[in-house]
Order: sequence, then C-alpha cells, then structure tokens
Amino acid sequence: MARYTNEMRERAVRMVAEVRPEHPHETAALRHVAGLLGMNTETLRLWVHRAEVDAGKRPGTTTKEAEEIKRLKREVAELRRANEILKSASVFFAKELDRPTTR
Repeated sequence: MARYTNEMRERAVRMVAEVRPEHPHETAALRHVAGLLGMNTETLRLWVHRAEVDAGKRPGTTTKEAEEIKRLKREVAELRRANEILKSASVFFAKELDRPTTR
C-alpha cells in the first residue's frame, strides 16, 4: 500500500516549484518543503525529478513509457513460454509420426 496519495505527491511537487525561487538551490527548497510536510527529502526529490521527466523538462524514461516497457517485457516472457511449449509439442508429435506403426 502506498504511504502517500497521488494528491499528496502532486501537492508536494507543486509546493517545491512554488518555493524554488526563494531558495539558493533545489536541495534547500526540497528540505524546506519536506520539513513542512514531515516527509523524507529524498522521497520528495524523486517525486520532483519524476514529475520533471514526465513533463519533458528532464531527460529520462517517463512513467508512461516505463509502464509500457514493463507490459511489453511481461508479454515477451509469456510469448517465450508459449514458444517453448510449442517447440516441445512439435518434437513430441514429430517423434510420434516417425514411430513405425504395427497393424
């Protein structure tokens, strides 16, 4: 279960963006907001960086792209398993066809 709601994350990221001009660097703004909200600075930093990547302000894999990659990896694994089953079945049936019949 997530400790913070999506609304809380969005609010925290907005607060950092709002107070950023008042601080000499991003870390100071992060510490200030994290202190106000009673959360870990590193957690907030990760949220801010993720939001920047998703908004295209920072290079990286967006959340949407990461979800798509995860989905595709699951699909590839499933297809590989199916392929192995089909290979095994084809070997089995090929042996059955090669076996001499006695009547």
